[in-house]
This record gives sequence, structure tokens and C-alpha cells, in this order.
Amino acid sequence: MTAANSDVWLVVPVYNEGPVIREVMTDAARTFPNIVCVDDGSRDDSAAEIKASPARLVQHPVNLGQGAAIQTGVEYARAQPGAAFFVTFDADGQHQVDDVVAMIDRLRTEPLDIVVGTRFADGRSESVPLIKRIVLRTVVMLSFRTRRLGLSDAHNGLRAFNKTVADDLDIRMNGMAHASEFVALIDHHKWRVAEQPVTILYTDYSRAKGQSLINGVNILADGMLHGRRR
Repeated sequence: MTAANSDVWLVVPVYNEGPVIREVMTDAARTFPNIVCVDDGSRDDSAAEIKASPARLVQHPVNLGQGAAIQTGVEYARAQPGAAFFVTFDADGQHQVDDVVAMIDRLRTEPLDIVVGTRFADGRSESVPLIKRIVLRTVVMLSFRTRRLGLSDAHNGLRAFNKTVADDLDIRMNGMAHASEFVALIDHHKWRVAEQPVTILYTDYSRAKGQSLINGVNILADGMLHGRRR
């Protein structure tokens, strides 16, 4: 499996994920050996833990936000020889490697540029905390672009895409707003997009660190500000 995925790069934005990042990256590297972690000004031992893992480390000296970390990671990965496919992957263990395998397989075999994970398929939404589920559904209703593209979970951080997308990717928004910008870029560039049902693992660690209520408010505010733009 590893040799078959030598043209795939996982891009992992990291901010204060010291307790779990080494284990998450070690597990992912068993299937995807090429991983770049962008330590976005962490104040804990994230950088040291990344160095102790199979992943490569790129650092922001200060915290610039998730959008900036993803952009830095994609720029690093797309410059590597043989890089053909790219995946935005969470640092906290919520994303599943098996889902990434399925998404990459689709990019290899179907006429697609980008595959976006969705928590709202095959009854999987039951695992999503209720408040977050309501917020994410509301954002979709507010977003004309998201509905036009047929996306049901635009704020899912698990995305796989080809070099066409990577070469033109230019994320300028940080925080939660970068997810809406991703949708806008898909629409603007007419990238061929599809959704893939994925499982998000909500552990005690990710629930505690994620501050789901605050994030939910931010996501909803972003949807209200940007969702109606065409």
C-alpha cells in the first residue's frame, strides 16, 4: 500500500496537538509515507513531537490560522518531485486513513479534481454532536455555492485533490472562513467535485480541544457572511 501511495501528500495543519500528533502521524504514515505537518505557532511541544514522527515539519513562527497553514503545506507538497495528489488531514485523530484511501482511489479512477468528505451520508451524521450537526446543516442552507455544487458538508476538513487544484490553490482566509473560500475556489475554477462519505471520530480529546460551541458559532457566522455570495 505504501509504495502505491508515493505520489500522495498529506497536509496537516497543527496547533497545540502535542499529546496526539506523533501517534496520529505514525499511524497515517503506514499507508501514506509523505506527510507535511505545518506547526502554526504552537505553544506546546507539537514541533518536537512532529520531529519524532515520520512526518516532515514546516513551522510558522506565529499563529496565522488554519487556512494559512493549509496553504503553506500545499505549497510545500506541490513542490516535491512526483507529487500528484494532496489531502488536507486533521492532526487530532478525527480523520480515518481508510477514508483517504477511498478518496484517492476515486481521484485515480474517476474524472474528478477534488473529493470532499461528508458526514451526512449513510446515516453517519448520528455521530456528529447535535449542535455541530445543526450548525453545519444551516451553513449549507445559507450557501448558494455549496448547494449549487451539490455539497452537503462544506466545512469537512478532509479533502483530497489533484495537482490541478494544488497548483491553483490560493487560500487567503484564515480560521473557519477558509472552508467557504475552498468552496468558492471550486466554483470559480470549475473543478470537478464529488463527495465521499467519511467517518469522523469524535474522541474525548477532540471534543475538549475543539470547543465545538465556539467553533459552531464561528462556522455559522462565516456562512452568513460568505454563504450568499455568488
